[in-house]
Amino acid sequence: MRTLLYRAGILLALALSAGVSWTARAQEVNPDSWAATDALGREVRSYDNAPAKRDGKFVGIFYWTWHNSNHNDKYPVYNVSEILRKNPEAIKDYNHPAWGPKGPHFYYWEQPLFGYYQTTDKWVLRKHAEMLAAAGVDAVFFDCTNGSLTFKESYEALMETWDQARKDGVKVPKVSFILNLWPVPATNQSLRQLYRDVFKPGRYKDLWFMWRGKPCLMAYPDLLTDSEEDREIAGFFTFRPGQPDYVDGPDPERNDQWGWLENYPQHGYVTSSDSDGNTRYEQVTVGVAQNTNPDRKGHCGAFNTKDAYGRNWSIRNGFDPRPDGYLYGWNIEEQWDRAYELDPELVFVTGWNEYIAGKWLPSDGWNGDPFSFVDQYNWVCSRDIEPNAGWGDKGDVYYLQLVDNVRKFKGMTPAEGVSAPKTINIKRFSDWDNVTPCFAAYRGNTFHRDNVGAGNMYYKDDSGRNDLVGAKVARDSDYLYFYVETDQKMTPCSDPAWMRLFIDVDRDKGTGWYGYDFVVNRVSPSKTKATLERSVQDKWIWEPVASVDYFQEGTRLVIKIPRKALGLADGTAADIEFKWNDNMRKEGDIMDFYVSGDTAPLGRFNYVYSAR
Repeated sequence: MRTLLYRAGILLALALSAGVSWTARAQEVNPDSWAATDALGREVRSYDNAPAKRDGKFVGIFYWTWHNSNHNDKYPVYNVSEILRKNPEAIKDYNHPAWGPKGPHFYYWEQPLFGYYQTTDKWVLRKHAEMLAAAGVDAVFFDCTNGSLTFKESYEALMETWDQARKDGVKVPKVSFILNLWPVPATNQSLRQLYRDVFKPGRYKDLWFMWRGKPCLMAYPDLLTDSEEDREIAGFFTFRPGQPDYVDGPDPERNDQWGWLENYPQHGYVTSSDSDGNTRYEQVTVGVAQNTNPDRKGHCGAFNTKDAYGRNWSIRNGFDPRPDGYLYGWNIEEQWDRAYELDPELVFVTGWNEYIAGKWLPSDGWNGDPFSFVDQYNWVCSRDIEPNAGWGDKGDVYYLQLVDNVRKFKGMTPAEGVSAPKTINIKRFSDWDNVTPCFAAYRGNTFHRDNVGAGNMYYKDDSGRNDLVGAKVARDSDYLYFYVETDQKMTPCSDPAWMRLFIDVDRDKGTGWYGYDFVVNRVSPSKTKATLERSVQDKWIWEPVASVDYFQEGTRLVIKIPRKALGLADGTAADIEFKWNDNMRKEGDIMDFYVSGDTAPLGRFNYVYSAR
């Protein structure tokens, strides 16, 4: 035994001398501790103004796996918003050449931030896993509501990608399926295919969304037969059939349905009573917008109609009068208010990434004139939360609104405490051993992109380079010390856009570039000195402030910054936000934090170091 312990000690010493930090590797990512302010100036709530984590509360989101070759390989990409900006008259002409050739192809209401991707693109699927995990989403429900289509190629790619992300420490959402919204024969075909392919063999079992002790499916089991297989299926799942209408609510004859989208005030689904006789609900829907209008009396219709219930609509307040009112989310915020009122176990959000819709004539049964875009139409009349490219730096406002509301509904986990002041020898990594908090980041996400997109699109991205896995901050009366760690040995400091540190020293988003008052390593450092720069005119214009000491070896980098250079008084107080970024490709574009290289924490989020 003594020999084994001796050998283990030798191995540990060798690992530490090689630059392996066990501290950062042992930490779990806690997105609840991250701060964010959107481009409209709205702060995502923090632990100080949210309830503590509430057990038994879940958030699911509608997710589309149908962005694949089944729909998109025959035609170029058509973007309704772009077409109508250039050809506003086209909305009155079904045969306008701007709509492209006749045929059953689909139209995007806008370009997603990651391009016109296919849902077999594992680079995009990994991005989705991390963004939804950071938002606190517990489950995604794949749209298989058309016939017997389950989009196997897509769900296989997603489950493989998310299973690896889970192993990398990402708290990925669990997965489920929504089948037809009525009891029709095609549902049996889908049920049997999914049961044989995924559930009976136990594939990706750690990804299944469980409800009442069984895998959950939003599907009607009503037409299953008495065959042996169908009896197995009937007993294997918890079925929550999808109620299709925006107005009617659950069928009074059954207490097992869930909704997917409703007008305000939404119903509660699957009722029960607590010990005091109070009504409890399993599920309530929350939607970004509803494709209906007063002429339809709230029932499903086309989105390109007068007074459609778009993003800017509120039952209580009418239409947001601002020209950019679609950005502020009156509709979904009102729906969240209803969800808080009913306080269900699970909030079902519609939705994440549908993006496309067909163009239909009145003979197809829809109410648009002279044709209809049913589920998606334009910036106002659409219901996707996934960030888009068309809104510029405001493309993530609905994503951050989702984060804010999930935090309010589910409650939050407090951040790790801040350790005492400490002077750091930047060349002695052991000085960091008892420094807290440890700001962990998602690992395993710097693989490159090389995938076909929709239509004639093809996407490559080789910006993934240094995989950021953890960071720390220390302080004394004269300096702030910043530590960052990567999964593998860092690339040379001469690389472009290498290991940048962004600092919001006053936590005021009205100062600096999107709040970042300072940046280190925007200019490539020398072997021992890095350049600290200050934002000028609160823009991506930077002027040098000081040359600061740094030390980098193996997987770790430490930067030592004088408090005076940051405008901080002598002492030990510090209340800052910061982030690390490696290999930004679009200089000055804050949305690039979601896309290129690696960013810790992701996107517009920041770590908070508050020592008062």
